Amino acid sequence: MTLATPAGYRALDDASLRDFLAGLPDLRDRLGGRPPDWSIIEVGDGNLNLVFLIDGPEGSLCVKQSLPYVRAAGESWPLPLDRAFFEQSYYRAVAPYSEGLTPRFFYYQPELYAIVMERLSPHIILRRGLIEGRRYPGAAAAVAEFAARSTFATSDFGATLEEKAELMSTFARNTSLIRITAEVVFTDPLANSPRNRWTSPALDGLAAEFRADSALKVTVAEWGRRFLTEAQALIHGDLHTGSVMVTETDTRVMDPEFAFVGPIGFDIGAFIANLVMNAIAQAGHATPGDDRKAEADWVLSQVPVFWDTFSSRFLALWDEKARGDAYPPAMFSNPGDAAVLAGARKAFVDRLFADAIGYAGVKTIRRILGFAHNADFELIADPARRAPLEAKSARLARTFLLEPHSFRTPDDIVAAVKAL
Repeated sequence: MTLATPAGYRALDDASLRDFLAGLPDLRDRLGGRPPDWSIIEVGDGNLNLVFLIDGPEGSLCVKQSLPYVRAAGESWPLPLDRAFFEQSYYRAVAPYSEGLTPRFFYYQPELYAIVMERLSPHIILRRGLIEGRRYPGAAAAVAEFAARSTFATSDFGATLEEKAELMSTFARNTSLIRITAEVVFTDPLANSPRNRWTSPALDGLAAEFRADSALKVTVAEWGRRFLTEAQALIHGDLHTGSVMVTETDTRVMDPEFAFVGPIGFDIGAFIANLVMNAIAQAGHATPGDDRKAEADWVLSQVPVFWDTFSSRFLALWDEKARGDAYPPAMFSNPGDAAVLAGARKAFVDRLFADAIGYAGVKTIRRILGFAHNADFELIADPARRAPLEAKSARLARTFLLEPHSFRTPDDIVAAVKAL
């Protein structure tokens, strides 16, 4: 089957990519040399796109191009190409607040739906490093810093209503990927969707149990409603350890094609969920010489680091850079206002943590019983080792959703994981 595509679109390959870059003087000069001198490899290992790494005598680039289908599923699942437009729009929107925390954006070609950006080297995907037992002491704090800066600046506290309305009018059109999230995150895992998969037969009973749990389903449905209706800030939309590249001293957030104006807690909960799943999965990567307990404990320790950094930075930005139309500074000029306002701000951030717990539960269940799974578990080759760890994660996620009052602080999350 050949999918219809707009005029001018073609999936890039080695030859056409050389021609494309050669026709852009700034990018050609950045690479240096002649097009035949450039090394090009295609490395896309995600669910959606082509990703090329280009090295020249003088420099390097990364080119990311939308395909007209979900790459992980093939042409049987068509998908509009415009996700590249929303990704580059996100990079542009957060650029003033994210210097050094995202790849540098260079160019967008609308007919090809292709983005040209900085090639990050010698960075690796954070998820891969954690699976291998490596530690990145600054990564969780850097992701939290990014999340705090980008969401505060695009919220009603840091942006005017006109600025936020413009963001909403742009990103509300990202309907294809918002729908994917609504379906594969909130609906499919607890329904009889043909896209679902799990470690079978070991988790057949768990999958049936979760699908029969009415309280769980209505709770997840409520989080889905909030995902669709709470336009708090411009969010990344897919902020997990696979969307972060790291070295020991540098951290960059990437792959924001799912971006839209939505609930801040969705991003926060997604990242927390992925740290927790990695910590639980560490036992499945143990060897006779390394039980991975120390690695699991270290990854868990990053949950409080992440939340504490995010919450403190969000509150600091609110104190320093409030210019939005929610809680307008002009209202709070009396001597007694400061303490009351500080309390209201703290209460809002506390609600974000509660939101993060709920979304962490949803995001975990979808990685165990839904369409797209985490390599943290998938790379545990033996199903007999993998399935019990996945089951622990899923049951903890259900506790997040049905007993949220048990999780008031990130330390409560750490304690719950250690008690599994």
